[in-house]
Amino acid sequence: MRTPTTCTKCGGTLTAGFIVDQGDSGIAHASQWQGGEPRRTWYGGIKLPKGEQVKLTTYRCDRCGYLESYALSS
Repeated sequence: MRTPTTCTKCGGTLTAGFIVDQGDSGIAHASQWQGGEPRRTWYGGIKLPKGEQVKLTTYRCDRCGYLESYALSS
């Protein structure tokens, strides 16, 4: 897949970035894609099924602010 450069909504310019998730103790992590359905643990977290996690790249339109995310395997 080629890197997207143009917004599909308004034709503006896309800038690559990532979405930040806050973990325990406020530690920041980049979001990842995980296949399968989420299952809650008894303490309220999510049990991760076995499988590949793929880092997300999120593009933001400089004109309209639209976000578009991709799980690009390296």
